[in-house]
Amino acid sequence: MMHSLPRFMRTLLFWVIAAIIAGSLLGLVLPQWAIVPFATFNDVFGKFLSFCVPLIIVGLVAPALADLGAGAGRWLLITVGIAYGSTLFAGFATYAVCYEVFPWLLANEQVKELGEPTNAVASLLGDQFDIPQMFSVMSALVVSFVLGIAMAALNPRTIRKAFDEFRDIVMVLIKRAIVPCLPLYIFGTFLNMSYTGEIASVITAMLKVIVVSIVLTVALLLIQYVLAGVVAGVNPVKALGRTMRAYFTALGTSSSAATIPVTYECALANGVSRDIAGFTVPLCATIHLAGSMTKITAFSMAVLFMTGGNYTLGSYALFIIMLGITMVAAPGVPGGAITAAQGVLAGLLGFNDPMYSLMVALYIAIDSVGTATNVTGDGAIALVVNRFAHGSLGKEKAHSYEAADDILSATD
Repeated sequence: MMHSLPRFMRTLLFWVIAAIIAGSLLGLVLPQWAIVPFATFNDVFGKFLSFCVPLIIVGLVAPALADLGAGAGRWLLITVGIAYGSTLFAGFATYAVCYEVFPWLLANEQVKELGEPTNAVASLLGDQFDIPQMFSVMSALVVSFVLGIAMAALNPRTIRKAFDEFRDIVMVLIKRAIVPCLPLYIFGTFLNMSYTGEIASVITAMLKVIVVSIVLTVALLLIQYVLAGVVAGVNPVKALGRTMRAYFTALGTSSSAATIPVTYECALANGVSRDIAGFTVPLCATIHLAGSMTKITAFSMAVLFMTGGNYTLGSYALFIIMLGITMVAAPGVPGGAITAAQGVLAGLLGFNDPMYSLMVALYIAIDSVGTATNVTGDGAIALVVNRFAHGSLGKEKAHSYEAADDILSATD
């Protein structure tokens, strides 16, 4: 059935936008009894999602950390460090800008009910239905780091194989159970918000935050290429211009993996050696997520500001650090990064189901912009690594290629 539809109608973005529009309009006219089934679905799906979060974290983060350590040569570790530093910079810079901008930009878009809904249509199941988590989100993060680092150091074949297979199970869960249900989940949320009269403030705020996040991603790319130009001794404007083909390719495909060949060619056009480009571009396509970090940080701060939540630096420092690591494990499917990020959103920022649903809608609405920012930034990292390595990885090249290939095959 889906394959008979036009290509643009088979994308997650199309169905998310359709869900937002339909939910916003139908909530104005439907009676309460007609909204109850969708509220019930959101209740069940939200609790199922909460139950899955610790399993998703363990299934994705632990193998990803083990893969990063497998055969890691000096230049792989340096590249990982630069990519993670770029992602952290994006998060903290976004926090600083949004902390100053949102108080006046979103001053009239307060939706307290989103944080503690009282007037929303209740689920048919009431408060009696629950799916307890097997263990907490924080426990899942700690277990993932302990097991991932241990597997990277010891490389136990049996346990590694078990975790690799568990990761495959989790990715099937995300691709076939969670992501396909997200549009209906978003539809139910916007239906409820429209019914309670909050939709005007939410839509206005969404448009403002989307514009801010796009501006921030452009500023991020300019900063990345200015710094890369200073380090590598190249003209940053020309270097960025040569990489724009990768930006527009990612904008159309919403896939870092699909853009790797184009990003590789752009890196070569900027004077990066084939050895360095062949190593850094595939690796950074998985671990460099500065654009995604910018979007999630900005969107989460907007949701917290709108609902009167806490977004102090103390609460966000750990969130940004943990998010930068957790997103490395996100599978290469639309909606994968925001699904993997739910653990830190709920565990560290206290997001409830309606808040997370709004986050998903915001994130997917400009998913391709974050992906395009990620891959274009990969070209800047390639320039920096090329300058430090002087075009040769030496004896470590083979090990680094192998590790990069392992990471790509694990997340594609």
